[in-house]
Formats: sequence, C-alpha cells, structure tokens
Amino acid sequence: MNLGDRVAIITGCGGGLGRAMAVRMAGLGADIVINDIPQAEEAANEVAELVAQLGRKGFVALGSVTSADDVGAMVEQVMNEFGRIDILVNNAGITRDTLMIRMSEDDWDIVLDINLKGAFLCTKAIARPMMKARSGRIVNIASVSGVMGNVGQANYSASKGGLIALTKTTAKELAPRGITCNAVAPGFIETKMTEELDEEVRQEWLRSIPLGRAGTPEDVADVVAFLASDAAGYVTGQVLNIDGGLIM
Repeated sequence: MNLGDRVAIITGCGGGLGRAMAVRMAGLGADIVINDIPQAEEAANEVAELVAQLGRKGFVALGSVTSADDVGAMVEQVMNEFGRIDILVNNAGITRDTLMIRMSEDDWDIVLDINLKGAFLCTKAIARPMMKARSGRIVNIASVSGVMGNVGQANYSASKGGLIALTKTTAKELAPRGITCNAVAPGFIETKMTEELDEEVRQEWLRSIPLGRAGTPEDVADVVAFLASDAAGYVTGQVLNIDGGLIM
C-alpha cells in the first residue's frame, strides 16, 4: 500500500480516528490536509507535527464542513498549495445521543448537518479536480449504527445510513472517471466518544463482540489506507465493517 506523493484531505482530523488515519497515510508517503473546526486548531497543529515527523507535509485547513464557503475555500487552498487532490476521507462527525422521544430538532439537525451534509459538500467540492485528473479515492467513515440502527441514536444512525447510500451513489456517478468511493463502518472503537460511556454499557458492548475486544483507531486507519491505495483499485461502492464480528 504505497501512497507516495499523494495528497489526502481528512476532515475532522484533530480527533482520534482522524489523527490515526493521518499518521498511517503519511507513513505510506501521502501529504495530509488536516481539516477541522477553528476550535480544534491546537489538535490540528499537533497532527501536522506528527505528519512532519514522518517526512510528509501536514497542511492545516480550518473550517466547518457544513459551510459550502468554508469547504470551497479549503479546496482552493489545497489546489493552490499542492495542485492536486488524490484522496478525500469524510471523517468529521458528532453524536447527540438520546431516545427519539426526547431528541430535539437541534440535536437532529446538527448531527445530520455535520455527518451527512458535510460529506456531501466535501465530495461535491473535490469531484471536479478528481474528475479532471481521472482518478481519486473517496472514503466515507460510516458506522455499524448506520447498518443496524441503535437505541438512542436515531439522528446518528440516520446520518450514517444516509452516508452509506451517498457512498453508493457517488461510486456509481464517478466510476466512469476512474474515481472510487467506499465506506467503512466502525463498531466499538476506543475513542474519546466511547471513553465517556458508562462502564456497564462498555462491558455490554464488549460481550457482544466475537473477537472480545474494542477496536483501535489504528484498526480503522489500516482499512482506510487500503481503500485509499492502488491495492483497492477495483473496489468501489462497498461498505467494510470494522467491528470485530459484531454484526456479521
């Protein structure tokens, strides 16, 4: 899996999953565009330093994926800086968990805006340069919640299920130009998000995983790097579960 001299945009890159993906792809030779919201600037700069330590360029591009103006400005900056965009990882995402009967419209709207609309805006913005180059890799970070649903996650499950559908449509529309689009659906992964869970809930999740352990951000990063590489050149429109056998 060689990503030599390719340029990868990773949204939500200041968090645990984004950081792991940036490090993995930089280690394979890619320059990394580190996107996150302005409030995460410190974390984004830390990721840029990790990328630089691996001998690649870490380019910080702050902005919200929910803003077409911010996304357009990011793509313009990247094209001016590198002249190309080879890989897009739509990773930005949040949760606002509660039972549906208690869920506010604001909780619904913000999750759908970031998790689904953000991926749409970023994909639309990079499609033109990728189509012109007649190559590209798009990887969407979905979730097993988008495959099977989950109690207390009506908004999150809907956003990730929609992202899976968006993945398949994108794959069909862009395949004639040599661009692939796939999704990964992580299960129970050790991140800041899961660290906040009650211990009883954590143990219930672990008992349901055949491999008997939580996943790591690196487990996800390895699969994303594969899908971004030439090794996955004949793979498109697919959803790969990274869940230790949770929903097989």
